[in-house]
Amino acid sequence: MKKIIWILLDNRMGSVGQAKGIMQELSPEKFDVVEKKLEYSRWAALPNFLRRSSLLGVANPEILQGETPDAVLSTSRRTAPIALYLKRKNPHIKLFQLMFPGQYGINKFEKIFLPKHDANKKELPNFYWTVGSPHRVTHAVLESAAQEWCDKFANLPKPLTALIIGGAIKGKPFTQENAKLLADDVKALKQRIGGSLLITDSRRTGAEAEKVIVEILKDIPSYRFLWGSKDDNPLMGYYACADNLVVTGDSVSMCCEACGTGKPVYVFEGKNWLTSKHLRFTKSLFDEGYATRLDDKCEQFRGGRVLYPSAEIAQIIEAVVS
Repeated sequence: MKKIIWILLDNRMGSVGQAKGIMQELSPEKFDVVEKKLEYSRWAALPNFLRRSSLLGVANPEILQGETPDAVLSTSRRTAPIALYLKRKNPHIKLFQLMFPGQYGINKFEKIFLPKHDANKKELPNFYWTVGSPHRVTHAVLESAAQEWCDKFANLPKPLTALIIGGAIKGKPFTQENAKLLADDVKALKQRIGGSLLITDSRRTGAEAEKVIVEILKDIPSYRFLWGSKDDNPLMGYYACADNLVVTGDSVSMCCEACGTGKPVYVFEGKNWLTSKHLRFTKSLFDEGYATRLDDKCEQFRGGRVLYPSAEIAQIIEAVVS
């Protein structure tokens, strides 16, 4: 008889992407995986030591109806009180958590999966550390995306470099100075290796920074998908079809997805931009050989190591729940 696993999803795409990566690795022969898409009220902003094990802040509590699960995967800080509520109602449920949930109820989770750049927290027996975070980029996903997208980039000179740009982070704007540094480093890289660019950015990039980057790189052949475009998002196609990738270090999920391709990955750290936590993360990628630092003199990086914590985490969940 199959075990039932509920996945608590919210509206944050980073945590949803992590959860999707794990979900696709859970055996369909052993588990029925049920997505529970949560909506929030303003009370969800309260810290977890106030929300505790409750549905405070949940705008659609009816989503939690259905056959009682054997296990629950909580995918963010905001979903942790909901997981604890479900266990309080049904103590046999096994709980798993992505990212640190706060101190309240921390011993109720079978495993809490944390990236090594969060390792400044006090070690507990139920902590499990990974390099980076789980994601959804697999060989099968890349093959499918290649069939859909590679013909669209066929006329661009090779090698193709995917340029994936994030932007402002909490308390740290993505300045025009850093936009210029990024574009200059990418231009220098392309002058050394030749070829074209596959460019995309995000809402956090900002219009002025985007303008600086586009202007500096305008003479390099490129395919562009910029913030606000109504076209189909080609990001998976970029991962699949690029020969190498440049990623900004502000997004853990973006960098981990790029490193999941096994292709050469260059990470841009910028100037007075990334937090100490971000810099611990990028250092872990460099130290483990998943990526190298982007600058105007960086040597060609061969890549080859595939970063894929999703399978590792899924195996642990299966072993505990089965």
